[in-house]
Amino acid sequence: MGSGTSIGRVRGLGSAKEGAHHWWRQRVTAGSNLFLMLWFVISIARRPGYDYANTHAWMQSAWVAIPMILLIASVFWHFRLGLQVVIEDYEHEQRRVAAILLLNFFTVGTAGIAIFSILKIAFGAAA
Repeated sequence: MGSGTSIGRVRGLGSAKEGAHHWWRQRVTAGSNLFLMLWFVISIARRPGYDYANTHAWMQSAWVAIPMILLIASVFWHFRLGLQVVIEDYEHEQRRVAAILLLNFFTVGTAGIAIFSILKIAFGAAA
């Protein structure tokens, strides 16, 4: 007869076949956020001092810079996925495409700035 519920067949609203993939990506980024934030909080708590010089020297380590970049990428990807769902659920058709484009530009731009800052410190740029 067809797939979906009877009301979905009447309205012509079948499955878009994207929900499970999107749901899975949200769960994977949530798990990586949990793991990387746990690393971040523990490593911050173990710092002997929180002044600029100590923190700058700490950030120059590859063992810190790489997980920080992964944390930034994971948090911003998770942020984008979550807000995409909100926009798709509550924004009307006319403004939905513009809102998604703005969301993509914002998340890529801010994540890029954060990653650039980490790399600048990691490669020894003078502050």
